[in-house]
Amino acid sequence: MASHLDSPFDLERCGPAVDLALEEVNEFLKVHRVQLRKVQASYPTCSGARAPGLAADMHFRDNVIAFVGPACAFALEPVARLAAYWNSPIITGMGDQPPSEGELSVTSGILGRIHKWKNETSGIFKDKSKYPTLTRMSYCQCRLRLVFASVFKEFGWSHVALILDRSDLFSLTVGKNLEYGLRKDGLLKFVRELDGNSEDESYHLYLRDASMYARIVILSVRGMLVRRFMLAAHELGMTRGDWAFLDVEIFHGSYWGDHGWEVGDEDDANARKAYEALLRVSLLQPTSPRFQDFADSVKQRAQTDYNYTFSEGEEVNFFVGAFYDGVYLLGIALNETLAEGGDLRDGIAITRRMWDRDFMGITGHVRIDDNGDRDADYSILDLDPITGRFEVVAHYLGLNREYSSMTGKKIHWPGGREGPPPDIPECGFLGNDPDCTSRREAYTFVAYTGIALAVFLLAAITAACLLYRHLRLSADLNNMSWRVRPEELLLEVGKQCSSKINLHQAMSDANNYGLEQRIRRGSQISCGSLPPTTVFTTIGIYKGERVAIKKITKKKVVDVTKKLLWEIKQVRDVTSENTVRFIGACICSPSPTVLILTEYCPRGSLKDVLENEAIKLDWNFRMSLIHDIVKGMSYLHASEVSAHGKLRSCNCLIDGRFVLKISDFGLKTLTTPSDLIMDDSYYTKLLWIAPELLPLTVTPGSAATQKGDVYSFAIILEEIVVRGGPYEVARTFMTAQEIVNRVSASENPPLRPEVTPKDCPPDILSLMERCWHEVPDERPSFHAIRGMIRGIMKGYCENLMDDLLRRMEQYANNLEALVEEKTEQLSLEKRRTEELLYQVLPRQVVDQLMAGEMVQPEQFECVTIYFSDIVGFTALCAQSTPMEVVDFLNDLYSTFDSIIGFYDVYKVKTNDLFRDKKIFASHSSFGF
Repeated sequence: MASHLDSPFDLERCGPAVDLALEEVNEFLKVHRVQLRKVQASYPTCSGARAPGLAADMHFRDNVIAFVGPACAFALEPVARLAAYWNSPIITGMGDQPPSEGELSVTSGILGRIHKWKNETSGIFKDKSKYPTLTRMSYCQCRLRLVFASVFKEFGWSHVALILDRSDLFSLTVGKNLEYGLRKDGLLKFVRELDGNSEDESYHLYLRDASMYARIVILSVRGMLVRRFMLAAHELGMTRGDWAFLDVEIFHGSYWGDHGWEVGDEDDANARKAYEALLRVSLLQPTSPRFQDFADSVKQRAQTDYNYTFSEGEEVNFFVGAFYDGVYLLGIALNETLAEGGDLRDGIAITRRMWDRDFMGITGHVRIDDNGDRDADYSILDLDPITGRFEVVAHYLGLNREYSSMTGKKIHWPGGREGPPPDIPECGFLGNDPDCTSRREAYTFVAYTGIALAVFLLAAITAACLLYRHLRLSADLNNMSWRVRPEELLLEVGKQCSSKINLHQAMSDANNYGLEQRIRRGSQISCGSLPPTTVFTTIGIYKGERVAIKKITKKKVVDVTKKLLWEIKQVRDVTSENTVRFIGACICSPSPTVLILTEYCPRGSLKDVLENEAIKLDWNFRMSLIHDIVKGMSYLHASEVSAHGKLRSCNCLIDGRFVLKISDFGLKTLTTPSDLIMDDSYYTKLLWIAPELLPLTVTPGSAATQKGDVYSFAIILEEIVVRGGPYEVARTFMTAQEIVNRVSASENPPLRPEVTPKDCPPDILSLMERCWHEVPDERPSFHAIRGMIRGIMKGYCENLMDDLLRRMEQYANNLEALVEEKTEQLSLEKRRTEELLYQVLPRQVVDQLMAGEMVQPEQFECVTIYFSDIVGFTALCAQSTPMEVVDFLNDLYSTFDSIIGFYDVYKVKTNDLFRDKKIFASHSSFGF
């Protein structure tokens, strides 16, 4: 065998298999007292020049009775001729695989054999009159046509094109065998050879030429060319389900070239899609537990006996198992020959015992035909569009030479087809079928007529939709349900006194100053039932619903124009959970005063919450507020309002369920102030405006963009993080006007609020910095921010009410545990009290008291009274220390107590120190 070629059939891989098979054969030859001994020789190249000399040395010097190998065909051909001359069996695990051109020695002899190979169409070893003792255990390339023919029969294909690479010897050999066999079967309609080494080859041209004869294309080309052809087919639209492509990869490995679609370039996505139209034929790789054990043994023997280590992920290939089966089959033939008294030197007779038989080998069921060639099994593989890997979907079984589908597996035909592409297109390969042409003309007429009708109907439907939309828009614009009459609105003046002012009544006063004073009074009144944050909110009642009122005074009476109606329609259509609902407007004609009615949020604004130190702001609370802002702005940017322009913490309101809502958006015609006072309050409002909008901003909101809103959101984030106002740190040493001027100047680095990593989680800080980026295009959209917030929110409660309920449940559980603990302590103290009572009072008295009953006097006919006195107690006290007196009395009392504990008696203490105790007992206490 060839050695160190890094081929799938070299000595280092196949030698261990031969050794294992020889050991097994010698076991059943023991009965004949015969043992086979291996004589090994290797050569460094797959050359026909050296192998015959090595074979001659073995024959004449070592007197061998059989040859195993060579594997590569150039070395096998001369050795097989010599073996026939010597009448010696020769078994190989290969036999039809020529080497790659990179391994060919440029000598006249080899080139002559290449020429011979190119002229052979059915395999040089098929003619056993020249090689009568040769048995091939692997596969025969000449049988591949049977595999392809079974596939074509399964799917009803009879028009096949073949493209083969003449620069690659393996591809050329396979292609020539397929050309000979498929043409003989009448299936092949087109053949084209190409030079795979040429850079000038046009793969598109080959495919276009093939398309004139077939829709089924076999690619007998090296691995990298398969990908090029499939990409070309994809560009030509041939991978949508009307075409099918097939190639051959004996088994996966670098020796055969890279047949995969993935190479890491920009065409990988298209290649993967194109490969869905490709079916692959490979040798059936054994997967039985017996083969797996065999593979483990081969790897171990290779390392210990041949100093070779299989690379990570490298499998023991089919050829290794074929060499094992070859030696095993030779052993069977020798065993039968010895059993019948035959001659071990009769190579022809031994070889004939190996032919036309089947047995169970290490690679599975092995069938050797009557010509000494194995009927190998093959797999048909299809690309799984989900995993991107080729999966076995069917088998070709050499035993019965039939296509066999795998249970539970099916081919994923491209283009969503449920079945294979047709053998012949509906209108022929060139699209000029006469029957199809007439049908096509009829179809064309019908199609044009249908298209015309469809266009007419589409135009009519479009016109109707446009008309309906126009009418609907006009109806929406003319819908004055938003307009509030003064008499419908009640202004709350003082909830504690339950008084209200009718707006119509207020406006009946000719002096507009009176209206302003009444509204101002309503807005300044304190409401006891509301939080302090709503002290300066104007509150009214409209149709039984409490509303917030925003008063705007214009220089002149507001006219209801089409532009104003469009703005009102836009804000009326905003109906998100996180945006304040617009209810209506009261245009107080002839007064220039306008009242805007919106949903009332009793918890005040975000600014109020941040300034209220009584409210504890943990990160669950803060993240919930941030999430609500992002959801509200994401919805607003997707609506017709498009941008806010005045996003500030005071415009983020909080309702009774602690849901934050965005307010004060849209309605530029109404909300733009008439008078502009550029005081500190004016510049404070500009602290939320993006730097690119500051030069364009006359009043906050006059210039509004979505990227500007993202910048404003970043400033609000800073407020939430530091729990203060915008530029909280900078405002301690700069005025609002100075900050605005520096931000507008776009300094390098730009002036931004000061936030440290310890103030907030890193993700929030990173988001904040991205949102206030100097370049607007570098700021993320609110849609992207919402995705980021979802990731940050993991571990936090998205809804504040849910968080509060969770905490209440936790507190309830803790309270239950605390109550249980205190109850146990109370029970313990109760038991202690009962024990103390039993020690102090008679049991019957204690039982009555514990039962809540009056203690009933008990009368005894006879009792015993014991009175004790300490004789000479005064003298004893005079002679003793105080502690000795205390110890003496304690011991005495303890003695009394220990005695009376055994009897039902009652102890009474007297006030006389010298007369210590009286003890009463009934007669029954002492048993009489």
